[in-house]
Amino acid sequence: MIKKALCCLGFLGAIHATLAADLPPFSSGPPPGARVVVVEDSRATVAFEPQMPVVMEMVDHGIERLSGKSDVKSAWRTFVSSNDVIGIKVYSGPGPNSGTRPAVVEAVVRGLLEAEIPASNIIVWDRRLIDVRADFSRLADVYKIRLAGSADAGYDEKVFYDFATPGTLIAGDLEFDENRTTAGRKSYVSKLLTQSITRIINISPLLNHNMAGVCGNLYSLAMGSVDNTIRFKFSPDRLATAVPEIYAMTNLSDHVALSITDALIGQYQGEEMSLLHYSTQLNQIWFSKDPVALDVLAIQELDRERMAARVVPTFDNPQLYQNAAFYLQLGVADVQRIRLDVVR
Repeated sequence: MIKKALCCLGFLGAIHATLAADLPPFSSGPPPGARVVVVEDSRATVAFEPQMPVVMEMVDHGIERLSGKSDVKSAWRTFVSSNDVIGIKVYSGPGPNSGTRPAVVEAVVRGLLEAEIPASNIIVWDRRLIDVRADFSRLADVYKIRLAGSADAGYDEKVFYDFATPGTLIAGDLEFDENRTTAGRKSYVSKLLTQSITRIINISPLLNHNMAGVCGNLYSLAMGSVDNTIRFKFSPDRLATAVPEIYAMTNLSDHVALSITDALIGQYQGEEMSLLHYSTQLNQIWFSKDPVALDVLAIQELDRERMAARVVPTFDNPQLYQNAAFYLQLGVADVQRIRLDVVR
């Protein structure tokens, strides 16, 4: 159920001059290691609005650089195949300005279509279908792809995560709906992941989270895939355990083909609220097969932005990323072992 250890790590330069203290190294091993491709283009946003032609170029360049291929079709085919049902996981709750931006998702969809992935095999999804429709209905209409909500698809009673502390169940949770049970230890995985999607492309925004540090690749996929999550969301200690353990389940981590951080805009305060006055136009998109490395870099960047704006730092929950890297071996959390490949 747990991904095998990653080996080989490398040196990371800073995306910008890092004013915040680095997270401590959590694991040891021979260099080099996690690789993150950062594509940067100053034209990518204008007054916080993504510019689609530029974003499309950035995604194409990023996927080509990460794959080592010279054309978009071959690049995407290194991560997915035409037989896959590809679930593009977005973070849609905060809306299109601060959540996963539709322009980035559209660029990924167009790349997949160019790689001859059938439109019917592409699903844009998050926890709630109503949020996905609010941000991505136009893409579904234009490209004939599907939209889905993991909660709306229902949960698989045979696949679950068991956590010692029970949670108060609400409508929509499997045990509550089936038995009117009011509390439960199990968080069931959505049928969307156990019965439909075969490969996941995770696109998370560069957005702070008060308990997890960042609404990143680990948090977004883990909390968006299971029910009975309220017991985790307001406890940093529980999140530090549950998020990496849920992510490590075979129905999740084994199906992740690619992780992307939408860093066109970095919002360092606000969490679920869209607060562009607490945001920085970075004009970047980050690509990697290592979700931990992306999230650690995201936290570092948000800390830098808060310091530059003279905003009080928030809790970064380093234990979550230590657990993910050291105990579950989901990726690399030591910034000295992350190799940054910048494309401008």
